[in-house]
Amino acid sequence: MKKPQTTKPLAAKAKPPRHPVGKPETVGQIRKGQTLEVTVDTLDREGIGLATTGMRKLLIPGALPGDRCLAKVDHIGKTADHLRVLKLLEPSALRSKSRACKDAVACLGCPLIGMRYEEQLRWKHDLVRSEIGAYASLAAVVVHPPLAPERRLQYRTTAKLAVAGGHSDPFIGIYRRASHDVVDLGDCPLHHPLINRVIAIVREGIRKSRVPIFHPERETGLLRYLVVRVSESTQQVMVTFVTARRSFNEIHHLGKYLQEKLPQVTVVCQNVNSSEGNVIFGPHDHFLTKQQTVQEQIGGVEMLISPRSFLQAQHDGARLLYAQVREWAGELKNGAVLDLYCGIGGIALTLAPLAARVVGVEVSKEAVADAGRNARLNRAGNCRFEAADALEALEELADDGERFDLVVLNPPRKGCDREVLERVAALTPARIIYVSCSPQTLARDLDILSRMGYVCRQVQPVDMFPQTPHVENVALLERQQ
Repeated sequence: MKKPQTTKPLAAKAKPPRHPVGKPETVGQIRKGQTLEVTVDTLDREGIGLATTGMRKLLIPGALPGDRCLAKVDHIGKTADHLRVLKLLEPSALRSKSRACKDAVACLGCPLIGMRYEEQLRWKHDLVRSEIGAYASLAAVVVHPPLAPERRLQYRTTAKLAVAGGHSDPFIGIYRRASHDVVDLGDCPLHHPLINRVIAIVREGIRKSRVPIFHPERETGLLRYLVVRVSESTQQVMVTFVTARRSFNEIHHLGKYLQEKLPQVTVVCQNVNSSEGNVIFGPHDHFLTKQQTVQEQIGGVEMLISPRSFLQAQHDGARLLYAQVREWAGELKNGAVLDLYCGIGGIALTLAPLAARVVGVEVSKEAVADAGRNARLNRAGNCRFEAADALEALEELADDGERFDLVVLNPPRKGCDREVLERVAALTPARIIYVSCSPQTLARDLDILSRMGYVCRQVQPVDMFPQTPHVENVALLERQQ
């Protein structure tokens, strides 16, 4: 596996280099380094500009349908070639007139940021309808227009950032698309302003305290990642320094410096991750502050968040999603709810006032501990949370004769294993609500469930992450009698 680079890419520090334009090379056998004049036809599922020449597909990040541009071939693939834009010759009618990010070309973390927002919503709506429409069993499904959050910029309340370079010239940012080059971030327009402030102060603190930065190839240094969480409801900030080993002194001074400069930072944690690869968190947390959680409120639910808690990184989007789940749950009265892949209990606790009892299942013991604390915080005595694999939990619930009126599925991007869907259907709930971050795997699983007696009536997209190609979806399924 290719490891992260420890030298700052030129585009991260300065404007992209100028290239001689001249006459584009004739299209024929495409070569690496070749400059082509292309017109972008469409976007792929990842929001990457797609053009064709002859039998070859050309992938051009940051380009939009209708853009005519000069682009340089960076990589020749088996089925597609990867290009980067050198010059925009004629902009697409879909482009916004305002420039939201000066580093968009270098970063490419938000490939839709140059597109007018109403066009982003239209594209996401079409994307979901296309994935759903690929299955004959889902032909009657109504896909509603996406729900849009109040904020389209400065909305991300969680950032997981790589740290690279040296202590005299540190850079903190994200991996460039399809590489392990780290793009240094300044004022990212998607980040909550407090996250950008933390990044700037940590960068200063690394220089001031000469904090050694981890070098993966030499396996030297200390600091690997910076993880920042902001509570919208309290404006408190949690910062986690992920290090290659337990070295108290440097991180202690860096944390103190950060808190002196930014009093909103109320939780500072050191997580130790000595493993190889790109998994961010290791198994051990060491707190440098007495406070170990921040409190957030989404809708009517209060939640305590710890360093490794999973919570949607968009407060407004999460509120819209939870509200949609609650609406489609309907009047449960004395009914029972099963929330699979429940995380720290956000959806389970949203539904708790409607049900007689709620059972949440999550494989992470840490998340289940958080969910239990959150249930006590919300005085939801009718909620029970279990740390277990989803399939094993379903088998045990069936053996115990448990029955549920509603099952909520909120799996990771890969969707549900077929055996999980079979076990859920065997419980014969009247309704299933499926929450998904992948339109593709959602459509696949809805098709599987249709053959098990569950008909999907409606899908509600939620634009959780404006400026990016990601779209969350809530699907309502009903059991055929």
